[in-house]
Amino acid sequence: MVLWINVFELILADAFLLYRLETIFDIISAIEFDKSGDHLATGDRGGRVVLFERADVRDRGSQGDLERQDYPISRHPEFRYKTEFQSHEPEFDYLKSLEIEEKINKIRWCQTASGALFLLSTNDKTIKLWKVQEKKVKRISEMNMDDSQVVGNGSVASSSATSPRAYLPNGGCSERPHNYPSSDFSFPPGGFPSLHLPVVVMCQETSPVARCRRIYAHAHDYHINSISNNSDGETFISADDLRINLWNLEISNQSFNIVDVKPANMEDLTEVITSAEFHPTHCNMLAYSSSKGSIRLIDLRQSALCDNNFKLFEEHEAPGPKSFFTEIIASISDIKFAKDGRHILSRDYMTLKLWDINMDAGPVATFQIHEYLRPKLCDLYENDSIFDKFECCLSGDGLRVATGSYNNLFRVFGCVPGSTEATTLEASKNPMRRHVQNPARPARSLGSLTRVVRRGETTGVDANGNSYDFTTKLLHLAWHPTENSIACAAANSLYMYYA
Repeated sequence: MVLWINVFELILADAFLLYRLETIFDIISAIEFDKSGDHLATGDRGGRVVLFERADVRDRGSQGDLERQDYPISRHPEFRYKTEFQSHEPEFDYLKSLEIEEKINKIRWCQTASGALFLLSTNDKTIKLWKVQEKKVKRISEMNMDDSQVVGNGSVASSSATSPRAYLPNGGCSERPHNYPSSDFSFPPGGFPSLHLPVVVMCQETSPVARCRRIYAHAHDYHINSISNNSDGETFISADDLRINLWNLEISNQSFNIVDVKPANMEDLTEVITSAEFHPTHCNMLAYSSSKGSIRLIDLRQSALCDNNFKLFEEHEAPGPKSFFTEIIASISDIKFAKDGRHILSRDYMTLKLWDINMDAGPVATFQIHEYLRPKLCDLYENDSIFDKFECCLSGDGLRVATGSYNNLFRVFGCVPGSTEATTLEASKNPMRRHVQNPARPARSLGSLTRVVRRGETTGVDANGNSYDFTTKLLHLAWHPTENSIACAAANSLYMYYA
């Protein structure tokens, strides 16, 4: 009896471990809209890429034109599942005894061509270019037997009742009785009219098919943290801790190293690259951030190796004593260019900063994300939460910025001069249940939300006086390029919020 109990407990333990692994692999690790906003891609820790497409009625002109044409306007964007594919598999580097996990670090959309979708996905070491195209389904429309002449087990009925004929398995016919002992048979002249070739037709239904077009590998010694497409549609960059490489989309076996911050002696290393992105309109400009909280803007026209930046953005250190955590929380985890290329948004552990590329004296706006965690930095360091990499995003019109926090919360700020807009939402099916005291408007509207937490506000526990859970965090989110809606990922769930 004891043996059976032990075996049963072992089975339960294995089942729990399998469920836990499946849950970990389903955690979303990357999210990205394409330039049109009609498609959304997510990547997870299991190496899969899932694509969603716009399902509601799309705008075909200005709102006034649609009203004059009595064209139905969708109140909010709706996305439906399109397809998914396995982008990366787990690998093992035997030379370095290093296990390379399949987790998708970044996804970036490329320009469409011939009705096909192209996107780049990367894990720690390998970048892949994928082509997703609609393929028509082929099927057999007619069988090779005439239904009017099929009886029993597929034998063809005879038109004469007096002289039954036996049909042989290979299509032969015998004039003798069925039980005649001879195996001789012959084909009638002209063959059998009841036997036809199958007819294949193109079905009207289509199915998306993903195919890997290029694999860009063996170019990074450290983990890839960023990829970014150039506005020229031909090149892209990939960045790890110490280097940034420039690739041509059509050439997968060669890249050019354009930034190298690796010192001659690794003991002299003081900072690493944390994020990099191309300028949205100028193909010769790109920016990258560092673990010291600085952003460097470089021009590819200056030299082949861009060791010297032509603009440096960093905030002057405040006077006063420094702590052990000062440099850790100053590390920038993500940067994004505004759509017009005039501003850069950066996210460090505690704040969100907006920079003007024409003003390198300091950020033009600073937003406090979770200042109430400052007294708990020691606890955050012990459980490694202080190293969490939160992403940031800007709206297409440049009027708002957003980023995530703990408890699956994300915050939206107005960034126009004089604006005090600050909104906190929880990524859940009922985002208003804990954050708005008087929910008189629809739950998913960003524009109509009450300003729950104002910028710079500090509270005792969290934004609403609730206990904080550092295991639930919203790291990844993306703003629709043309509409006021946000897609955010909380663990293995994807949520869409709109105004």
